[in-house]
Amino acid sequence: MKTLSLGVVMTIVLSASNASAGVEAEVEASVVVASRNDTRIPGDTGTKLSLVDDLSTSPAPAFRLRLGYRIADRHLITALYAPLQVNARGSVGRDVEFLGATYPAGTPLLAVYRFDSYRLTYRYSIFWRDGLDVAVGFTAKIRDAETSLYGVEARRKTNTGFVPLLNAHVAWRPGNGAFGGVLDIDALAAPQGRAEDVLLAATWAFHENLELRAGYRMVEGGADNDEVFSFAWLHYGVVGFRMSL
Repeated sequence: MKTLSLGVVMTIVLSASNASAGVEAEVEASVVVASRNDTRIPGDTGTKLSLVDDLSTSPAPAFRLRLGYRIADRHLITALYAPLQVNARGSVGRDVEFLGATYPAGTPLLAVYRFDSYRLTYRYSIFWRDGLDVAVGFTAKIRDAETSLYGVEARRKTNTGFVPLLNAHVAWRPGNGAFGGVLDIDALAAPQGRAEDVLLAATWAFHENLELRAGYRMVEGGADNDEVFSFAWLHYGVVGFRMSL
């Protein structure tokens, strides 16, 4: 899926070079720290394991690529590729049951949490004036997730599925000046789980079509069912670059 997605991204980039004004591209780099990352697999019989409290999770690098096309100023369609992998190491003072395997207390463990996100978003600017853009829309998200545990045995649980989200966006540059801020939200909650992705960043438009940003991103959510219990709360320090063509 990663190879296919990268191929799609490259195709869009090459096509964009010949497109008319309205194409947007964003690149974001970040460092990710987890304050919660709990898993229990199977969800009803496994051992609850915290990759943050039971094991040691190191900060992880991450990046995002977003390509979009703006139509008649107010309509924007974007495609996002956002891979993520967080590793945790250590040992636990109790036996751990994970996917039918037993990891005895004190066994050195490596846990891998991977959550790759592919999203297609449409949003409409309900207010577009005097440096202020307020927009709402919806996002179709495909998650490609994996939780793996390595020790005396190796077990891996993958989960690929569709998640609908609501989108909100506020960008403000007072007086149409160079400096401003942006708030971007993808979120939705349901009885079986929830997903939240929130960015708050300062922006600097150092050229008519070029913008730098720096800020904080929060990703939180998970699912609780018989097959899997998994909830994570991740914090990103981000820097990004946006270009409009």
